[in-house]
Amino acid sequence: MSKTTNLISLVAGILFGFALVLSDMTSPDRVRGFLDITGKWDPTLLFVMMGAVTVSVIWHFLLSKKETPHFAEKWHFPWVKKGIIDNKLIVGSALFGIGWGIGGLCPGPAIGSIVFLDPYILVFTVSMIVSMLFYKKFTTK
Repeated sequence: MSKTTNLISLVAGILFGFALVLSDMTSPDRVRGFLDITGKWDPTLLFVMMGAVTVSVIWHFLLSKKETPHFAEKWHFPWVKKGIIDNKLIVGSALFGIGWGIGGLCPGPAIGSIVFLDPYILVFTVSMIVSMLFYKKFTTK
């Protein structure tokens, strides 16, 4: 990737993290409240997801008409590849969902929440990074 692409990715990531913190979507209680459909359900995460999906669908529709993307040589649409849904994807998705439900955090909000220096979030984030490095070391050929 070029320096421009890296810079744009960094700015987008910072903006995303700031928006997560500003909207309180980094709170594990907010996520657990959303998942508690039989108790005191908190629908705020649903509105955030609906907004994100709406913006994504609109931008996908507008940008996919272009012959090439702005920062790559060609489009990379994951659903075009055959066999993309495999056991690793299914097991990984299930583990992610279980962890998200138990802990109330996923990677984006966890990294965005580091600024609060909450020991729970710091342990989660360090564990997540160590797990990613462990996976990369022992699964790449």
